[in-house]
Parts: sequence; C-alpha cells; structure tokens
Amino acid sequence: MRRRDVIRLGAGLLAGRLVCPSPVLAQNNYPSSPIRLVVPYPPGGVVDVVARQWAEKMKRVGTVVVENLAGGGGTIGAGGVARGRADGYNLLFGETSCLIISPALMKKPPYDPLKDFSPVSMIFTSSTSIVVHPSVPATNLAEFINYAKANQEKISYASAGTGTVTHLAGELFKQLIDAPRILHVPYRGAGPALIDVMAGVVPMTTPNITSQILSFHRAGKVRILAVCAPNRLKAAPEIPAANEVLPGMVMQLTGGVVAPAATPAPIVTQLADMTSQIAKEAEFQSALEASGLEIRSDLTPAAAKTFLAQEHDRLLPIMRSAGLEPQ
Repeated sequence: MRRRDVIRLGAGLLAGRLVCPSPVLAQNNYPSSPIRLVVPYPPGGVVDVVARQWAEKMKRVGTVVVENLAGGGGTIGAGGVARGRADGYNLLFGETSCLIISPALMKKPPYDPLKDFSPVSMIFTSSTSIVVHPSVPATNLAEFINYAKANQEKISYASAGTGTVTHLAGELFKQLIDAPRILHVPYRGAGPALIDVMAGVVPMTTPNITSQILSFHRAGKVRILAVCAPNRLKAAPEIPAANEVLPGMVMQLTGGVVAPAATPAPIVTQLADMTSQIAKEAEFQSALEASGLEIRSDLTPAAAKTFLAQEHDRLLPIMRSAGLEPQ
C-alpha cells in the first residue's frame, strides 16, 4: 500500500470513537495491566495502521502497547508471541503471510501457525487484482484469458516479490487457465512493479487493491480487469470479481488478532467481542473500504480458526505447484 493510502486510512480510522466499553469486559478486571500487541512488520504499512487503530480503540478498556518486530517475513515477531505468555497480555496482529505463507517456506519454522496460536478475530481483507497495461488487447478478464493462453510464452507478470500474495495470485491465475509458461517477474515491492506496468515494461501485475491503483485505473493509466475476491468490492463495484469468470480465482491478504495457543478461552472471547464492536463502527468500516480494504463479516474466534485452517490447506498446493518449497 502506498504512503498516501496509509495516511488516508489512518486519518479515517482516527475519526472513529468507541462509545463505551464492552459489557463482557466490564464483568471482570481484564485487562488489569498493559496489553502488548506485536506487529511483525515495520511501521507505516497497512497491517501496522489497522493494528494501531484497533489498539487505540481498545485503550478505552485498557492500555495497549504496539510493538513492531519486523523480519523473516513476519516470522520473528510472530514466533516471539507464540513462545510468549498466554495470559491475554501478549497478542499478535498477523495476516496471511506470517500465519500461512512464510512458515510454509521454512524447513524449520519457529512456530506452527495452526497449533501455536488461538485466533481471536480475522478483521480485514485486502484483495489482489489482475491489472494490465492499456496496450494489452483485452478489455475484460475473459478476453485476457484467451489472449494469455494463446500468447503465454510472450507474457510476463510482475509481483511484489517471491512468496507474496501477489506472487500467489499470478501463479493461481496461471494454474487455473492452464498457462504455465507465463513468466513471473518478482520486484522489491508492489510500487516498482506497478510503475513498470504503467510504463509498458511488463504487461501484467497482480497488486493488492489500493485507492491509488483505483485512481490509476479510472484515469486510464492501467486497466484493472478483475479483483481476486469472492465478490465485487464496495470501493469499486464496477470492477468484476475474477470469480465471476474464473471460478476459484481468489487471492487475498487477511489480517487480524491472534493469541498464544494456551490463552484462556474466556479472554479470547472477550477480545473477539470488543473487536466485533469496533468493526461495526461506520467510521472504521468506511475508512478501510475507501482504501480498498473490507471488513470480514464473521469476527468470532471459531470463524477465524476455521478460516486459517481452510486457507492454509488452499494455499499450500498453489505454492507447491508454483515451485515454492521449504528452504
């Protein structure tokens, strides 16, 4: 996500205010000391911004201290939380990369994402997309699929880097249309990849949707053929979901709060109840939606656990088919 999108998102989220503390939390003395919330990435990214706004609203019932512990594709910070105290005062704001992808790329990951965490709530999703240079002779996804299959040895796609959700989006597209010879060109971030697509250096990219990419699309600088989400986004209902033409073409970054596995269930439930209250606030929702993010409909611990398990089982075969093996 570009800096201007992060600033816009942060400003919008700060406009929201929590009216009253959760009645569930008010029934006992939790939290009676500061909660440590680890963000396993550097400050300023979309995960960090959403985490800090969640933390800000949670401060109405107790102090939440955000700590950025970046490195290892998110595994350093996530591993520290997994090994830390399981008492409700040690939490992780994680997402698809550190909870699924990064550990699967390691022969000896520092944690098992399905066994070492107790999910609280998966809060938001950031969908990838299929974006092409305006010179590509396709005005919709169906036309581009036919073009790509017929010209796969001439086509390449840019991603934000190997092992990112943007990389997996491109590989899933190749697998679903049976065009294995489309070339992957990894960049050091989504920004440089998008710049080269706008310049016509690479014909296709698969970035996460942001307000900036939507503005480039509407200005005719790039063409978003589809969003890789189950349904159309509220921020851009005119853009089709890839799923409408290519069933199964769904690739999203999903983020939220998890705790160490042994965290008491009542505390996990209390945290989820508060998160549900926060997510219902109109200001919180509109700020995320304006930046291309969407709030998940079911924020319960059970839904989060089921989602992570299902997404793990869905993504690993895509990764292995793309040649991404543990190192």
